[in-house]
Amino acid sequence: MHLTLLLPALLLPGAALAHAPGSGAETLLLRLAQALFVVSWFGWAWGAALKRPTPARRAALHGGMALAGLALFGPFDDWAAQSTSWHMLQHMLLIVGAAPLLVLARPLPQWRAAFGHGTDPAWRALLALARRPLACAALHGAAIWFWHAPAAYTAALLDPALHLAEHASFAGSAVLFWQAVLGAGRARVAAAGLALLLTLMHTGLLGALLTFAREPLYLRESRELWDQQLAGLVMWIPGGAAYLAAAAVLARRLLAPGHLQPG
Repeated sequence: MHLTLLLPALLLPGAALAHAPGSGAETLLLRLAQALFVVSWFGWAWGAALKRPTPARRAALHGGMALAGLALFGPFDDWAAQSTSWHMLQHMLLIVGAAPLLVLARPLPQWRAAFGHGTDPAWRALLALARRPLACAALHGAAIWFWHAPAAYTAALLDPALHLAEHASFAGSAVLFWQAVLGAGRARVAAAGLALLLTLMHTGLLGALLTFAREPLYLRESRELWDQQLAGLVMWIPGGAAYLAAAAVLARRLLAPGHLQPG
């Protein structure tokens, strides 16, 4: 509990969640996002006192929230304003760091214990979507490619509201994707494996495009080609390693005793 109270306080001071100050309405929107982050973490801690999770799930929740807070509210956001590679590392912390940890934490029982059952219809709809791994992979892939298009990437750097939308779409689609993959029952292991394979392929392709491009694609007046190439490697190597690790988990599940038995 003490860790839960301390980490948000360390992450939030000076955080902007966007690379440039905006209007009063945009600032309010960003502060609301910060408040939602803190309420989610503190609310889970309160729910955990009422409905205790396993130590592993507790560690996964704190690890996922800490990574998300570091990426969104820590120094990464300022560094990402000046560097494509830092920007990519920020995205990877959300997509292959925080998101799978939050899925492994299974925080819904604690949030329901803290906040009640009023949001159950929304949770049921999201969990129903997460039973379709290929659909979740398509949504996640669309978010990745859209926000890495030069025009959308640059617009998000310059507009705080778009920057918030970018992070929300990455985090939200990544959680859905990892829930669909890591939460796949035996009947959906094959579909989850195909979703992983497709994601590994298209993110590897995007990483290769950034790595082997002959000129900077983003903010050419301020970004160096080597920085963009490093960003491609950041997407290619850590991202690929995470997807391969998840594939190994699925393979183990598929080959578990009893899986191949009739009925």
